[in-house]
Amino acid sequence: MDDDDGGRQETTMEEDCMSARPSMMSARTRTLVEAIHSSPTQSVLYLVCGASQVVAWLLSIPGASNTVLEAVVPYSRMSMIQLLGKIPNQFCSAHTAEEMALLAYNRALKLSSPGSPVLGVGFTATLATSRPKLGDHRLHLSTRTSDRLWVSTVTLSKGLRNREEEDMVASHLLLKAIANSCKVPGTFVSELTESEVPDECEMNFSEDEELEQLINGQICFKVYPFSSEPHMLTAERKIILPGSFDPLHEGHMKLLEAATSLCGNGYPCFEISAVNADKPPLSVSEIKDRVKQFEKVGKTVIISNQPFFYKKAELFPGSAFVIGADTAARLINPKYYDGDYKKMLEILLGCKKTGTTFLVGGRNVHGVFKVLEDFDIPEELRDMFISIPEFRVDLSSTEIRKQVGK
Repeated sequence: MDDDDGGRQETTMEEDCMSARPSMMSARTRTLVEAIHSSPTQSVLYLVCGASQVVAWLLSIPGASNTVLEAVVPYSRMSMIQLLGKIPNQFCSAHTAEEMALLAYNRALKLSSPGSPVLGVGFTATLATSRPKLGDHRLHLSTRTSDRLWVSTVTLSKGLRNREEEDMVASHLLLKAIANSCKVPGTFVSELTESEVPDECEMNFSEDEELEQLINGQICFKVYPFSSEPHMLTAERKIILPGSFDPLHEGHMKLLEAATSLCGNGYPCFEISAVNADKPPLSVSEIKDRVKQFEKVGKTVIISNQPFFYKKAELFPGSAFVIGADTAARLINPKYYDGDYKKMLEILLGCKKTGTTFLVGGRNVHGVFKVLEDFDIPEELRDMFISIPEFRVDLSSTEIRKQVGK
């Protein structure tokens, strides 16, 4: 997939890959990969037309599962279009690499262990082929973390290296970029000539800027990992209690504790959507004020931008959502699906396919205390809903706000 400013020479995937033969890993590279695997950062990589050795290096050293969540090579144009969700102005450009890194970052958020730092990596290039190429030989690399975006473009000297050698240069540059994003110290020996000067751009984000990006839909969620229990760090499944938490109260805490006891191994956390279905989005200051509540009690909270459960299920696949009986009643009521029973069933079955379950605690519904067993759950959905036995706390954030005159 070549995209040159000075003209484009089409090549097949087979022609481009023939010269990218695997190479033995140097001791320096092995040490660097081991250090990357020892860091807590988990990553998703989207790579096109080069840097092929990076995936091999990362996966061939023990500990790869600590680092690599997913590695994708969207080599064909159609594959790239599907990844980006559009036809880019240029398939090989710094902007495209940046977009790939952001997509990879959001994907890493969804796949990562709760609270782990995540990294999105984007790479696209136009390198030497078996036929003369009119345009430049270029590399575009980008990395994205929660607080940093880095983009680099390198124009290689044409005719100086063959495809395999250019791919090796690209692989070393990308591995260095991954190490830097993982905050791995190291000495890097440049393989570039004096004329091959990287054109680099770096942006650092404050917490406020990151939350603005979340509200605007650029990033899908932000985790505040205030919980410190060691056994939770290895748990992959999230046990999520969603709500507005205005304010957080004892009933919320007890409900999540009861759900966690029922589930056994899992990572309990709260979740607030900054975007509401029928209200303006929360401001950055409102979000930060609510987050402070969780910091005080040492509980993890996730800020997302999805108010609907079917969207939350996509954001947090395989999770157990903790809800009250009143919410369960709304979930299975066709009234909230434009009165369409089939639509309700289709949406909830879609949630089921992501591995979603709902843990239901007793709650007052229109003045009457209800539990899960009081509702007629459609047969196709019954195994999604699990009752939290003997749980009752008649506290409400709305009532608390009324009492304090908010």
